[in-house]
Amino acid sequence: MVERMAFGDPISLTARMTAAARARESRRPDRLFDDPWATALAGSEGVALMNELEAMAAPPGKEAAPDNPYIAIRTRYFDDFLLAAVRDAAIRQVVVLAAGLDSRAFRLDWPAETRCFELDRADVLHAKDELLEAAGAVPRCARHVIGADLTGDWSEMLLAGGFDVGAASVWLVEGLTPYLEEGAVRALLGRCGDLAVPGSRLGIDLAGRGIFDSPWTVNYRQALERIGAPWRFGTDEPEALLASAGWDAVVVRPGEPAATFGRWPYPVPPRGIPGIPSFFIATATRR
Repeated sequence: MVERMAFGDPISLTARMTAAARARESRRPDRLFDDPWATALAGSEGVALMNELEAMAAPPGKEAAPDNPYIAIRTRYFDDFLLAAVRDAAIRQVVVLAAGLDSRAFRLDWPAETRCFELDRADVLHAKDELLEAAGAVPRCARHVIGADLTGDWSEMLLAGGFDVGAASVWLVEGLTPYLEEGAVRALLGRCGDLAVPGSRLGIDLAGRGIFDSPWTVNYRQALERIGAPWRFGTDEPEALLASAGWDAVVVRPGEPAATFGRWPYPVPPRGIPGIPSFFIATATRR
């Protein structure tokens, strides 16, 4: 059965966990979005991994918070960002890097003539296509699937897939950067910048350095290491990182007014406090 298909690397397996979180959010009466394909994409494998990792998310001696809202908030924030780019800025090229089991090409209400380019490992995209086909999903834009190693030079593959380097574009890099080395993150941002004309947009999430030395995340980090998908990169200066690649960024953290949607249950301390775990959600414009 497709539902039992195993991906070729542990990081891709975490895509099923993310789909499970989207499926759970979609069942809520106060859901922030509706992903009708998430249950099929997650499968029992994704639900099991989500439950295991969330059980590990509690600091030592404490219970895990139920229904961690981070993925739901991040998903809704980037949904709004992408739709604003194609509607308000009339951008018609959407590039989703590390597309994994992302279903936005199938579930968002895209304007006519929108083209969505999805890049990820070929085995992951093949598995997603099988799952979505079995579920009866139909893309709501022109969808281009490109199997590529995102730690290498994938630019030519994107161009060969029909990307117009002379037209504005909007890029999404969601849930990827913590698993990469710093050099790979910088190279990825550089390639996006090289292919994006001024005025293009970028959405990306980044881990703060506190993720790596906080007692609140040690169990979660160790669980990721056990499945072979350790976190590797974080930064406390996301604006500077993006500026170095030619992107002017606006950065928020979950729980701040623009990124809470009434769902973030924790206090939001000032930035820069050592040992405090945080994630950054950034949207940027190519200068």
